[in-house]
Amino acid sequence: MIHTLTAPAQWRQIDLLSDLHLGPDTPGTLARLEQHLAQTPAQAVLLLGDIFEVWVGDDARNEPFEAGVVRLLRDASRRLDLFFMHGNRDFLVGAELLADAGMTALPDPTVLDAFGQRWLLVHGDAQCLADTAYQAFRRQVRSPEWQAQVLAQPLEARQALGRQMRKGSRAAQAAQLMATDLDAETCRALLNEAGATTMIHGHTHRPAEHDLGDGLRRVVLSDWDLDGTPPRGDVIRLSAAGLQRLSL
Repeated sequence: MIHTLTAPAQWRQIDLLSDLHLGPDTPGTLARLEQHLAQTPAQAVLLLGDIFEVWVGDDARNEPFEAGVVRLLRDASRRLDLFFMHGNRDFLVGAELLADAGMTALPDPTVLDAFGQRWLLVHGDAQCLADTAYQAFRRQVRSPEWQAQVLAQPLEARQALGRQMRKGSRAAQAAQLMATDLDAETCRALLNEAGATTMIHGHTHRPAEHDLGDGLRRVVLSDWDLDGTPPRGDVIRLSAAGLQRLSL
């Protein structure tokens, strides 16, 4: 059974965004997120994964950079309904961070029932079936046993691992993303199971709209990089008028 989030009547606009990859070396992206959360006319913001470049466990939430992000989200949650879906970079986000940041966990996948339509929301990595090595890795790191073993390590050890991951080549990461895409048949089957016609996801960093046939489509969010040249990022806004892509 796919989880359903039913939009309350007071939600007139809903913002969807993903793949901010926030870290100490992305101050421009963090500042743009703060600006967006302060100025958006939406009543709800749904973060569809990879909001952090790496998350090593909720006991890191009091470290200087992480604490700043938590404060930003908590302040925004006083005027917005915030939801968070795990990505492939921040799958260790847990209940303590969510509570401190004022966010509600959003299962992957989730059906958003809003404005007379059903929208299927996923991060996107689970549907990249051609990348068999990644799928094996995903099964491993999403298991409770593996996560318990990792989180049992001292915070300093996990932070060192996080720094090592951040030093990884951005070009190599981009090449890996370009090497695979979501499996179309899997997306169609998931949409039919959900009783939805539109899938919205991130992960691939390739903003586009894909026709899946039979009236089905998938809409891809951009990643955010407001520190790069040229800067990039987008938000998808849902309302009674439909779906609108807003460039940052």
